[in-house]
Amino acid sequence: MTLKIHIDDSAPPYEQVRAQISEQARSGVLPVGYRLPTVRGLAQALGLAANTVAKAYRALEADGVIETRGRNGTFVAAAGSAAEREAVAAAQVYAERARRLGLDEDAALAAARDALRAAYEA
Repeated sequence: MTLKIHIDDSAPPYEQVRAQISEQARSGVLPVGYRLPTVRGLAQALGLAANTVAKAYRALEADGVIETRGRNGTFVAAAGSAAEREAVAAAQVYAERARRLGLDEDAALAAARDALRAAYEA
């Protein structure tokens, strides 16, 4: 696993760690079941505070990218499992809400597209 933190980047260090691990897991560079370094170990290797790496790991776990197995360590989770389920659930809630608001399908899709563009371009 190779991570690079750019201090002059506008993204905070924990977000850089989160984004890089997430991308490497999704692209297969980090295979399912790959054991990640400990929080302290990765923090030391990157020259970051342990809390910074812990925050990134918590976000990755919430996204379903990694899973913690107690004292056994932290591992790359099965591709998309929890993250995809959560995204589907959120999409269903959005679709119902848009319908209740009286939006037609085109308007609802346009709003979702705009929100996704804004989120991914940030």
